Amino acid sequence: MTNRTLYLIAYDVCNPGRLHKVCRHLTGFKVGGQKSVFEIWATPAELKHIRTDLETLTEASEDRLHILALDPRMKPRCLGRASTFTSRHFAIV
Repeated sequence: MTNRTLYLIAYDVCNPGRLHKVCRHLTGFKVGGQKSVFEIWATPAELKHIRTDLETLTEASEDRLHILALDPRMKPRCLGRASTFTSRHFAIV
């Protein structure tokens, strides 16, 4: 079984063209999230690939990007219409 970690990826991209490309790229990996904050389950190799791609899609002098690993011991607390990813098995296609 592949060991995956849950990450939050948050971004603030200034240019509308780059913003669209970043959003479209991350949508292929996300299991949840909203607007500019995505939840992604990834292996170390997948995360490296995602980071490399995001470095080419963003402009370091103008854009902000945060990748945060979440502690697996923490229980998610969702408020309002928020929900968390519940499936133990999934595939990224």
